[in-house]
Amino acid sequence: MNTVVLNLEPIAHLTDEQFYQLCIANSDLNLEMNATGELIIVPPVGGESGNQEAELITDLEIWNRQAKLGKVFSSSTIFIFPNGAKRSPDAACVKLERWEALTPEQ
Repeated sequence: MNTVVLNLEPIAHLTDEQFYQLCIANSDLNLEMNATGELIIVPPVGGESGNQEAELITDLEIWNRQAKLGKVFSSSTIFIFPNGAKRSPDAACVKLERWEALTPEQ
């Protein structure tokens, strides 16, 4: 299945809160948004990709438990990038200082 990209800008510009509410209302879909405001519907992965993702996050978490440098997140986590994009990487690690500087809302 291919990724579907919808250009919403001609009719709407979603705020962070509106995007969050859209994700909650459509929890069966994996939604992301790029820097230009296009909504991205990400299809589920197959067995091979899912296994590779699981191995990657396991290795990252094991490394981080030893290094104690940050927090590890799964592909279910949305990150808002400086350019406004809202993406969910397969695995992510955020430096502890950066994580602790965030508010609960962030």
